[in-house]
Amino acid sequence: MPTLRDLRKKIKSIQSTKKITKAMKMVAAAKLRRVQDRMLNFRPYAISMSSVLSDLAAVAERQLHPLLAVRGRKTVEVLVITSDKGLCGAFNTNILRAAANYIESLKKEGFEISLSVVGRKARDYFRRRNLPARKIWIGLSGRIAYTNAQEIASELITNYVSETVDEVVLVYNEFKSLALQKISIVRLLPLGKLESEKGQSEVGPITADFLYEPVVEALFEMLLPKHIEIQVYRALLESSAAEEAARMTAMENAAKNCEDLIQRVTLLANKVRQASITKDLMDIVGGVEALKVK
Repeated sequence: MPTLRDLRKKIKSIQSTKKITKAMKMVAAAKLRRVQDRMLNFRPYAISMSSVLSDLAAVAERQLHPLLAVRGRKTVEVLVITSDKGLCGAFNTNILRAAANYIESLKKEGFEISLSVVGRKARDYFRRRNLPARKIWIGLSGRIAYTNAQEIASELITNYVSETVDEVVLVYNEFKSLALQKISIVRLLPLGKLESEKGQSEVGPITADFLYEPVVEALFEMLLPKHIEIQVYRALLESSAAEEAARMTAMENAAKNCEDLIQRVTLLANKVRQASITKDLMDIVGGVEALKVK
């Protein structure tokens, strides 16, 4: 049975933890508000860009641009986006489990895997499993900028154009609501094989006759790399918003658990104190009775 002093120390310790979790919840809520606004404002643009480029790529001649080239799948580049920090519930665990299962399924089909990661959690996870990443980007959590997406997209485009990889897939958490994040596995390259927002694959042949101004080669040369940058940037923003939402929810649950634990420990401390008082009273009564006998 713990002593009353030990229980009081434990209560103070839990109260300190509760203050920390409540403060972290408030910080996460402030960060979420900023990144959510950026993500929601950018999402329609990214979706429209994806729709337009997918339609154009579906009817374009494949030799017009290297990013339109469709090769036999031998090597698949998987880009996994996680956070740098923990304390965000199952945010990282879910995405890493999904990425590991997807990579394992590709290996069973006979594909070679080239892994790139964003975030320390993904780096450490795959390093422990003897699957080191080819390229690592860390320190982006809470500081997402378009230049980060440009750097990542440039690396992916270079590897695809040089035929180092034959396909590029993004694995990230898509923000749905404060309590819900959806794991998204999206094929980024080759263009023309992208899936629609409803998860439907590209439909049959499109017979529309597009007019290009200026020439189609110049248009694709400008738009296709920009499209890759935009989709990577959207994935980073979605993951960042989902991370802060998961952290806010986790800290709220932790604060509630602290409150419940404080109530239970306080009840136990009251029982210990009452038992101590009862014992003292019994000792006094016993002493009085002993004096009466004498």
